[in-house]
Amino acid sequence: MFVLELSYTAPLEAVDAALEAHVAWLDEQYAAGTFLASGRKNPRDGGVILAVADDRARIEEIAAGDPFVTAGVCAYRVTEFVATKTAPGLERYRETPG
Repeated sequence: MFVLELSYTAPLEAVDAALEAHVAWLDEQYAAGTFLASGRKNPRDGGVILAVADDRARIEEIAAGDPFVTAGVCAYRVTEFVATKTAPGLERYRETPG
């Protein structure tokens, strides 16, 4: 499982100009089963996405396609972790440490 932390690198006006395309991209990732949760940070200086994929390279490829990235308004920090405990609705994503 992965935590993707977005940090805005441009003024909010520039972020907002790319927001519609970013939301459409999010919708595609939810439909593909990659994203589990997402939202803005408070204060609004970026966002957070909880995601699943086979490996880090795939997550980095997906993040590189974010319209926020291609517009140059955000940078990603990707953290991989082993989800050994989850809420019941996420139990299929639980992993055994290896």
